[in-house]
Amino acid sequence: MINPVAIIAGPITVYWYGIIMTAAFILGTVLAYYRASKNGIEPEHILNLLILIIPAAIIGARLYYVIFNWESYSSNLLEAVAIWHGGLAIHGGLIGGFLAGYFYVRKHGLNFWKMGDVLAPSVILGQAIGRWGNFFNQEAFGTSVTREFISRFPVFIQKQMLIGGRYHHPAFLYESIWDLAVFVFLLLYDKRKHFPGQIMHFYLALYSAGRFFIEGLRTDSLMLGPVRVAQLISVMIIIGVMGVFFFLSREQGINKNR
Repeated sequence: MINPVAIIAGPITVYWYGIIMTAAFILGTVLAYYRASKNGIEPEHILNLLILIIPAAIIGARLYYVIFNWESYSSNLLEAVAIWHGGLAIHGGLIGGFLAGYFYVRKHGLNFWKMGDVLAPSVILGQAIGRWGNFFNQEAFGTSVTREFISRFPVFIQKQMLIGGRYHHPAFLYESIWDLAVFVFLLLYDKRKHFPGQIMHFYLALYSAGRFFIEGLRTDSLMLGPVRVAQLISVMIIIGVMGVFFFLSREQGINKNR
């Protein structure tokens, strides 16, 4: 097992999880800053926006995880804020980030859909990178697999997926690869989009579709009764995106015919 602690300097302990998440935020910010200038948005808005979105996303992700895993934290509330130990739910982060972003965009009179298209590739890239924080913490893994199956993966992944004496699906890796593929698709399709908001909706739909299937492999899913919360939210997002996508497509068609 790889030590989740990267650096210890006196009273300061730096975890690989924190390093990975910081790298994800930095790269996502650089990309969004560049894309803003290419899309006619004042890049300074990106920096100001992220000052709100990043803490809101972290708080939302942690609250979401703690709420749906309350039994593990009810007797130790201090652990509820120990995000360096892992336990950030992406859907909670999306909700927190969305609310903060919506507040900023409305306040400054910006185009919500256009801003969403600028940020979407950064978000999915951050998710692709962030999943490797799960790798170092040995979380977000799947059901057990055979030695023959896991041997298809690099040795360092094999060793890290040996948990409790059994090898497990590297579900974090599946999702990281899927997110990276979605990221590439969004960048390629961006030049051919038909209306503002299309890239953001493709992101939400494609990420949710991949998450739905990968979540079915995981052993640490947050549950709501017999239902995996992430799968439920993914289905709801896909349905919602289809509805809004249809509305925007229809509106675009009407505007072209005028």
